[in-house]
Amino acid sequence: MRVVASSNDQIRLSFLAALLADAGIGCVLLDQHISAMEGSIGAFPRRLAVATDDETRARRVLREAGEA
Repeated sequence: MRVVASSNDQIRLSFLAALLADAGIGCVLLDQHISAMEGSIGAFPRRLAVATDDETRARRVLREAGEA
């Protein structure tokens, strides 16, 4: 797995995941449950990861959408 984006903004991460899904690229949101441990203050960014084989294509999709 390769991390292609990280953010504290859940809406942005959902948008990026939708972009990748539309391109047929599966992704996983890492650290999504850390907010329970941090008290929901947003101190730790969540990470969006794709399979190693999809990294180049995923980065291109995000870059073309202006999200790189």
